[in-house]
Amino acid sequence: MALNNFEYKVEACCSHTSARAGCFQTPHGKVDTPRFMPVGTLANVKTVTPAQLQETGAQMVLANTYHLHLQPGEELIAAAGGVHRFMGWDGPMLTDSGGFQVFSLSKIRTISEAGVMFKSPRDGRLINMTPEESIRIQNELGADVIMAFDECPPYPASREAVELATDRTYRWLKRCVLAHDRSDQALFGIVQGGVFTDLRSQAAEMLTQLDLPGYAIGGVSVGEPSELIEKIVRSTTPMLPLHKPRYLMGVGTHREMVQAIAAGMDLFDCVIPTRLARHGTAIVRGDRWNLKNARFRKDLSPLDETCSCYTCRNFSRAYLCHLIHAREALAHTLLSIHNITELVSFTQRIRAAILGDRFVEEFGEWLAPTK
Repeated sequence: MALNNFEYKVEACCSHTSARAGCFQTPHGKVDTPRFMPVGTLANVKTVTPAQLQETGAQMVLANTYHLHLQPGEELIAAAGGVHRFMGWDGPMLTDSGGFQVFSLSKIRTISEAGVMFKSPRDGRLINMTPEESIRIQNELGADVIMAFDECPPYPASREAVELATDRTYRWLKRCVLAHDRSDQALFGIVQGGVFTDLRSQAAEMLTQLDLPGYAIGGVSVGEPSELIEKIVRSTTPMLPLHKPRYLMGVGTHREMVQAIAAGMDLFDCVIPTRLARHGTAIVRGDRWNLKNARFRKDLSPLDETCSCYTCRNFSRAYLCHLIHAREALAHTLLSIHNITELVSFTQRIRAAILGDRFVEEFGEWLAPTK
């Protein structure tokens, strides 16, 4: 299938690592990589308006196929003109396939070769999510990038179970390719394989033979220790095509992103910036600050003097502490704005360092082995 308005270019490479700065062009604009992508599961990045989201520097936003299928339904979103118009976001978008829910909703689903049968947590009805159905829903939603339906095995899992899931993911991918019929959407494949590097290698080899427009590493950050995540990413990334965008799913801490960028990854997503915000926690230069703590009650300093986000330009730590203790929803919004900005700007600074060949010099502290 010939794709319209999709192109990925590597603009610079690090002379000491495999880090690269690139540009991924989509029908709704470009994504300068490496880049963190905020998660908007239900066509909404929690507590943040699209205008506020744009000010954070975010370029690409995620939504979730399974959850949008449950509510409000892909037919309504398609009638509204697609997910971009429905949520008021005119930048690039990506939809997860529902594959992560195969992992996260394991208690209410049954897997077979045909697909996955979920029991709706809303009304108990059965939802038959096959690879073809996932692609049909994503075609209706209309995001720029859509993900293949996959089986994400848990950690820990036996080698036999992971091997079965990895093989099934490949068979499902071929069905996704056949079902996909929109040239204005790029279908990415997902490399599974758990913590078994040889299974990851085999999966990557099979997937890249299909010559898809992009590739993701999935099935990490599902409970395994950080050193295993780093090992998986280091061993798998070099097997993915140099001239295609590479996406590490579900990862968004400073260290994890730097380690993955050094291996050659481009795109990242995680729910932590808004989830932490809802619990009164700010991400400040890689650290996590609990704004509920008494030490912030009378601190009139900006949250982070080095941050230029709306929150840090206008409000003090004391005010944020007050909002949290008063249970004001504005606290969630202001902390979400800051946390998203923190992660997006972190990847922007990494990109600038790669362009200037200063990546190791400026971010070496994050490259040291895990202690």
